[in-house]
Amino acid sequence: MKSFKVFALILYAASVVLPVCLARGAETGSVAEAATGFDDSTNGLVDQATYDSDKASFSARNEIRQGLGPGFNATSCVECHQNPQAGGSSQVTVLRAGRVDRNGSFIEPPGGTLIRDRSIHPAIQERVPDGFEIRAFRLSLSLLGTGYVEAIDDAALIAIANGQPEAMRGEVVYVPVLESPGTMRVGRFGWKNQHASLLSFSAEAYLNEMGITNRLLPAERTSMGRSVAAYDTVADPEDSDNDIDAFARFMRSTKAPPQDEAAAAATEARTGSQLFDKIGCGVCHVRSIDTAPAGTPINGGAFVVPPALGSKTIHPFSDFLLHDVGTGDGIYQAGNLSTRNKMRTPPLWGLRTRSRFMHDGATLSVGEAILRHGGEAAAASEKYRAMSLKKRDGLIAFLDSL
Repeated sequence: MKSFKVFALILYAASVVLPVCLARGAETGSVAEAATGFDDSTNGLVDQATYDSDKASFSARNEIRQGLGPGFNATSCVECHQNPQAGGSSQVTVLRAGRVDRNGSFIEPPGGTLIRDRSIHPAIQERVPDGFEIRAFRLSLSLLGTGYVEAIDDAALIAIANGQPEAMRGEVVYVPVLESPGTMRVGRFGWKNQHASLLSFSAEAYLNEMGITNRLLPAERTSMGRSVAAYDTVADPEDSDNDIDAFARFMRSTKAPPQDEAAAAATEARTGSQLFDKIGCGVCHVRSIDTAPAGTPINGGAFVVPPALGSKTIHPFSDFLLHDVGTGDGIYQAGNLSTRNKMRTPPLWGLRTRSRFMHDGATLSVGEAILRHGGEAAAASEKYRAMSLKKRDGLIAFLDSL
């Protein structure tokens, strides 16, 4: 019996460690730890002056005369990404909607799934149309450390998926890279993995969240199918200074969220870290991934991984894959229709800076977030439910150190 338990432990360790080893790609040579910190300074991609200038662009409030609207959710990037510093997360949510027809096809409302909460004129205020019964709120995610995430090779994410147990295997989706027409890459940004590049992400956010057209998305969105031409007085593309480049460069220059080392070193948290892996959380919330080597072309060759981002080990506690954990919002955006009820594994780095959890922000404690997991994560959630209060406290102490 003892030898069986040892064998079982070895098998479990292999199931957790193998995807990480595959992701780390030993063939790439030596790697170094990625820069971390909540100190609002560059990770080395650019100098501090450039970082500060790009952060100013990221934080700048847009006006109607600059192209804001006609429909929009925010006047700047930092409105939704600022805790504990510019680029972080926030309590801000956005609204999406849709419906499924008799054939099972997903139908978007006129103008798209995003229902923008603000407008520059009441005549074009957007709202969820009748008949679109799928409604979903989505919490704004942290963008800190995303330059490292962009620099992960597609093969590393695929290897993680292939190393996961079949019942918990994440789905890989390929999405277009806007700055490289015809290029498809493994998605990794947004709750549905709808983007693979930070420049594409910036372009869509500028248009959808602020209503500002740009060189990658030069056409103004309608307001629920209605033309906004009468209210749009700025010539397209409105991003005449190519702010989207500054946004992408700023995100690429941010440091990854650090762990609270003092909190993590406490006995209770160290025990909780072991429990995190033991109950299976680490299968999807992957601790360590290595980025591609410096000099690797990505995004269809539109960006080359620089030394500041290449061959770096990050600790995101995410596999950046889509999973069904029983909380999907029913909105289709990427991959095949089966992804409607799947969400990207949210990175847990920086978890201690958040007050609301899960994709909709409706869960208000970490313990409740664990218990809310179902579907592919049901077994891990049930193991947490069965724990003693002391063990639960240890796991929460570990998560509170992230």
